[in-house]
Amino acid sequence: MNVNPFHIAIPVKDLALCRSFYNEILECTEGRSSEQWVDFNFFGHQLVIHQKSSYEIPNNHISNPVDGHDVPVPHFGVVLDWDKWIELSEKLQKKNITFVIEPYIRFKGLVGEQATLFFLDPENNALEFKAFKNINQLFEK
Repeated sequence: MNVNPFHIAIPVKDLALCRSFYNEILECTEGRSSEQWVDFNFFGHQLVIHQKSSYEIPNNHISNPVDGHDVPVPHFGVVLDWDKWIELSEKLQKKNITFVIEPYIRFKGLVGEQATLFFLDPENNALEFKAFKNINQLFEK
């Protein structure tokens, strides 16, 4: 599967705090930036954080039940290769990330079996990272 990178831009109140989080915790490299925004290489995709001082940080996420967990909505993230997901999961645990949903295997033994984890960035944006044992099942029912 050959996929072009996606682009997502999100508002943040504290540009310096979020810049540090995406640099140091997720180890995303920076691209272009200004005093109001920063581009990141987000696992091969383009994430841009835009400082909006009037932005109200959400503190009560809506969730949807999936496989016995309350999945935060909205959220964004990346589907990684299985080994990369394990590596990221271990790094995040060593960095003492507080997970919304701890790393686990969802839909075990079913079509679409996947590793997943959820956590929040400093501005309460929910992120999900997942991996499929069989990437061909990404869109299967």
